[in-house]
Amino acid sequence: MDSAADQAVPDQADDVGVKVVLVDDHPAILAGVHAWMVMASPAVEVVAAGSDLSVAWLEPGRSVPVVVMDLQLGGAPAYADLSRLVEHGRQVVVYSMREDSDTALTCLEIGAFTYLTKAEGQAHLVDAVRAAHESRPYVSPSLAGAMGVDQRRIRPELAPREVDVLLEWFRCESKDLVGQKLGISARTVSTYIDRVRIKYANTGRPASTKATLVARAIQDGLVSLDDL
Repeated sequence: MDSAADQAVPDQADDVGVKVVLVDDHPAILAGVHAWMVMASPAVEVVAAGSDLSVAWLEPGRSVPVVVMDLQLGGAPAYADLSRLVEHGRQVVVYSMREDSDTALTCLEIGAFTYLTKAEGQAHLVDAVRAAHESRPYVSPSLAGAMGVDQRRIRPELAPREVDVLLEWFRCESKDLVGQKLGISARTVSTYIDRVRIKYANTGRPASTKATLVARAIQDGLVSLDDL
């Protein structure tokens, strides 16, 4: 691998564009994904890129919330590293050669923002990075397929109002706007969402992140991709 690929890219102007860290131990894939980000319109700034997760741990002042991560780093699935990134507030887009449903669903269980196979290519990956930057739900075709065949789920009983609040929250980042649309306070919106999280946790399917909660709702038929 070119030695520059493992080094952080120097800081550029303090704009508010999308920024990302790329982690993949295949030089050709790393270079290709880097090029996709740079050629996107508008461009996605690659702040760091490398073959291992050390590049994701930038100094606090340069922390980047979105990480595109190959799951097979060094051979075995890097679930522990994924968990660590999630625990530190990163929006992790897993980009993997593995196409089996169990792997995709396990990554969601851990808290990945979304999961894509490398066969899904440029358009889906760039869109997923933008969605992660904006905290918008993103479900790739492979992930939608994995959700559709998931036999592990135990569906909690949600009240119609809880489903209404969830759907509006998935469509909108502001709980204040959700409250205005439904005629309730932002605090009540938070109460409904917390209640849904508790119900999922009680079934053994915790949903600590918004992306995971979206995945749960799609798996259980509470919302469809067309609703988002």
